[in-house]
Amino acid sequence: MKYRAFGNLDWDVSVLGFGAMRLPIIGKDETKIDEPEAIGMIRHAIDNGVNYVDTAYPYHGGNSERVVGLALKDGYREKVKLADKLPPWFVTKTEDFDSIFNEQLERLQTDHIDFYLLHGLNSEFWTKFSDLGAIPWAEAEQEKGRIRHLGFSFHDEFEVFKEIVDGYDKWDFCQIQYNYMDVDFQAGTKGLAYAAEKGLPVVVMEPIRGGQLAKEPPPSVAKLLEAAAVKRAPADWALQWIWQHPEVTLVLSGMTALSHVEDNLASADHAGSLTADDMQLIDRVREAYRELNPIPCTNCKYCMPCTSGVDIPHVLELYNDAMVYEAAKKERFLYRMLPKEAQADNCVQCGECEEVCPQHIAVPEWLEKAHEWLGPKG
Repeated sequence: MKYRAFGNLDWDVSVLGFGAMRLPIIGKDETKIDEPEAIGMIRHAIDNGVNYVDTAYPYHGGNSERVVGLALKDGYREKVKLADKLPPWFVTKTEDFDSIFNEQLERLQTDHIDFYLLHGLNSEFWTKFSDLGAIPWAEAEQEKGRIRHLGFSFHDEFEVFKEIVDGYDKWDFCQIQYNYMDVDFQAGTKGLAYAAEKGLPVVVMEPIRGGQLAKEPPPSVAKLLEAAAVKRAPADWALQWIWQHPEVTLVLSGMTALSHVEDNLASADHAGSLTADDMQLIDRVREAYRELNPIPCTNCKYCMPCTSGVDIPHVLELYNDAMVYEAAKKERFLYRMLPKEAQADNCVQCGECEEVCPQHIAVPEWLEKAHEWLGPKG
């Protein structure tokens, strides 16, 4: 495992962090985590050098925090720094800060959180937290030692990112979505550089774009990658590209199987190994993908549960896959196997999903297109 300095802290962080957003589940219920498997995965990662574990209040219906707490028993809590987040969606009044934070500490079975983030900030949520006094509240918790370092995760445009970075002079770190496809999306490369200029450590989320960049690439992309001097798995290309940026402090990977953990650990051992030619190759890969991928969904599931029962992330994934991977027959079959209520034509266009989508996707419009293309014909 390789390590990098975490800003001005007297502590080095593993270049790979464990993101507990996509833990293995039982069946198709996202709230039912396969606890023995998940605990084993987290501990295996820690045993092999990972020292940063990230979770959040809404992940897996609240069960991610609880399972992470179980995984960090038996001495594992002392081996890692723990990150968690304050969710703006569940806050309506100042008193909610205490109730949510206390619940998080109880779920995690800990008396402090090392890295605490204001979750998923955009212009609206930054204003909301500012009006409710989230930062003074967090500073008070820092005085008590229950929060050690304060930061924020981000989903909005670059100018909003600058506003938030400059809006508080005591941020300890920030977390942005970044991968080789999203260089101009949200904070993007400009945000990464701006944070580094301000001396802020940057934690990267969605490095493999919700798993999209780990899949077997379409022919146009595969042909490009075949020309590389060193052959790599698709996920390794995605991770290595991020680690090649010295402004990045660590990368969070949401892992669903032990094989993912092992693959990512192997990648982390070679962090920063791309050549200039490799980086130019990825520029060409980006353009090839952009010509194919119509919807920028990262499968974050913030749009779920849909009040009408539509399985929004899965429908959008099937449509993207059909477009990018030229798998029309397979994807149409998988779509038609979904329960009727989970299919896109059950959407009533209420717009709730679009309001919470970090990618600002016009979800109802894409659902209509997806059903037209994937749904029963005639």
